[in-house]
Parts: sequence; C-alpha cells; structure tokens
Amino acid sequence: MFTLSKSSPCGVYIKLGNMNIVPKQWSESNKTVYKSNEGGEGSRPNWLLKMIELLKKLIEIKSDSKSGANEALLFCAAWLEEHGQEVTVHENNGYLMLTAVKGQGNETLIWNGHVDVVPGNASQFAPVEKMGRLYGRGSADMKAGVAAMMMAFVELEAAALSRTVQLHIVTDEEIGGHNTSEWLVDQGFTGDFVICGEPTNLKIGLQSKGVLHMDLIFKGKPAHGSRPWEGQNAIESAMKFHNQLGTLPFQQEATPYYAHPSVNLAIIGAGDRYNVVPDRCRMSYDIRFLPGQDPNDIIQQMDGLAKKLEIDMEYKADPSTPALTTKPSHPYIESLQQAIRKAGHADPVLFGQHGAADTRYYAATMGGEGAIEFGPAGADWHGDGEYVIISSLFDYKAILSIQALS
Repeated sequence: MFTLSKSSPCGVYIKLGNMNIVPKQWSESNKTVYKSNEGGEGSRPNWLLKMIELLKKLIEIKSDSKSGANEALLFCAAWLEEHGQEVTVHENNGYLMLTAVKGQGNETLIWNGHVDVVPGNASQFAPVEKMGRLYGRGSADMKAGVAAMMMAFVELEAAALSRTVQLHIVTDEEIGGHNTSEWLVDQGFTGDFVICGEPTNLKIGLQSKGVLHMDLIFKGKPAHGSRPWEGQNAIESAMKFHNQLGTLPFQQEATPYYAHPSVNLAIIGAGDRYNVVPDRCRMSYDIRFLPGQDPNDIIQQMDGLAKKLEIDMEYKADPSTPALTTKPSHPYIESLQQAIRKAGHADPVLFGQHGAADTRYYAATMGGEGAIEFGPAGADWHGDGEYVIISSLFDYKAILSIQALS
C-alpha cells in the first residue's frame, strides 16, 4: 500500500481490495512527493504512471478521422485484453466500438467514452506534460475520461460488485454518435444509469438542453435595385423577424440550471446581385430549449411571430433531440455525490449542460433521465491549447470506482 509524505497536499490513499483510490483533488500548482515501497520518495506509484502512460498513448493516435478513431478503438481493446478483460468489438457502417461487462445484479451502470477527436495540428498529437497538466488533442475531450474508465474497469473486482458495470468506448461522438452510441442503444446496450465522461471539471452535468433546428424561408418581391420601393426586400423581412425573436415567451423562461434557452442564428443566405431586390432569404436557427419546454410550442411561437409581423414565411423544423431531465433526487445522482465526498471533495456541483452528447441516446430509453455528463477537469477542448489537469484524472477514476462499489 502506498502512502504520501507529509509534504504532500493530498492526504492519504484509500485502498479498497486491490484498488488504489486517491481521495482528494490535488492542486496542480503543487508538486506531489510520494513515498512507496517500490519507487522511493519522489516517484509516482506504478498504477498512476500506468494511467498517465495510457493517456499519452491514446493522444498520440491521430483519431480525427474514421480510420484513426478505429485505430484508437482497437488499441483500447488490445490494452483491455492484455489486462485480463473480455472485450467485444462491434462494427456499424465502418465505425468500431467496444463493450466490456463485469459484475452481477439487477442494476446496470454504464461508463461511456469516445476516442474520436476534432482535427488538430500535428504537434497536438505529441502529448506534453507540464505543471500538472497534460496537453494534447483529445486530452480533455475525452481521452482522459476514457483512460480513467479503462483503468477503473480493469481494477474492479467482479465479485465485489452488486451491480453490472458496462464499459462502452465509441468512435463517432464528435460527428453525432449515430453509428456507435446510438447503435449500441438500439442493440439493447442500456442500463439504469449512464456516465458519459465528457470534461466537466468534476461537476455533475445532470441535465442538458434539447435541440430544435429550424430553417426559415422569407419571401419578398423582386425589383430593380435602383427602385427598392417597388419590391419587398426579403432580407429586411428576415431582419425584422430576427429583431423581434427575443420577445417570444419561450425566450423569457428559466429553470434552476438555466437562465434562458440558447438561440443561434447559424446560417443566412440571400441575394446574388447588387441591382436586384432579393425576393428570398433563408435563415437557419439552432435552438437549444430548456427541460420542460415543448419544442412544438416553440415552433408555433415562431410561426405566430411571422404572422403577427405580416411576413410571408415558410419553415421546416426538426426537433430531433429532447432535453435531458435527470433530477437531483435520482438515486444514482445521490450515490455519485456521496462518492465525490468520499473522495475528499466538498459538496458536489450540479449543473445543466448547454450542448448535447451521447447521453441523449441512452436517456431516450429511460424517460429522458438517468444519463449524465461527468468527467475530469481541463480546458480549451477543441482549441489549440487543450489540456487535462492530471490530478483530476486520478480523482475521476477514484470517484467512478467508489460509486461502482457502493
């Protein structure tokens, strides 16, 4: 069993069976000094080194394409098998994913992580460890979460579990997740509670906004550009509509986790000549509505605004993603909070995510709840300086293990 010297800010280790669990978040500004019967003062225990090395190897795999993500997936499968785990690799539309299962009982806990990343420059696929941070593409989003889940899964003793734990690693979350996570759910890989290891700074993202996409076509009347009063400018109609959009009732609503919905004017297109009054203007909105809001009501409000302003408008609407509505009183939210406290943290922070993740596919089988985002701490994911705080990686693994064994 490892212990820490008095100079460490981290307290002591908890040891559950054969599992090493770090109970407290480490300050990235402090240098941790270790004592172990293997490495001596100043060295990291082997299990910590192994997890850092695993994450570095994952970052080195350029998984910003289908082939690259599949390569990373096969690396994960091989690593798990080398560490004594039974793994099943699945394929759908050329995308690979894996599942691994252990434990027993009537309840199922799922850990979901993705190894695909957004494109990055070549240097970002060469991980750099500096001042308690690990830099690299996917370090935060979300290969750190995957590495911690893999390490925690390997160390779980099946006989000690009173529930089944499933590990799902997928390869297309960044482009929608339809080929992997959604496919797994369709094949029956569902459970009672799902943790997607997206970076959340060890806060619990228990809810998320729904997604409504609307394409609006504003119609006008063409005329010569020198005599605009003889026509009806569709761009001006669209501007008039957009400027009044904030007055609609759905935009005034709030919840305990959200101050307001999100409305993004994402695409606009009109006109192709200077000397013609444009008679059509297309505007496309990405609307992220709140838990409890009805997307069909929002659609009617949008249509009603056009009628009120006497604007000729057609629309197409796609309310494809419902809001996730997990409540703080959910038993697994409560047990996760207990695990966070046992790991040495103060009261956990609950919050609502503005975006959507693969949680949506699992939650659809559970009445819109029971799938959350919870992951390590970092910053600038999708940016040039993406990094994960290494200490949070260890904390995250500990919290997953404590909850699984609770």
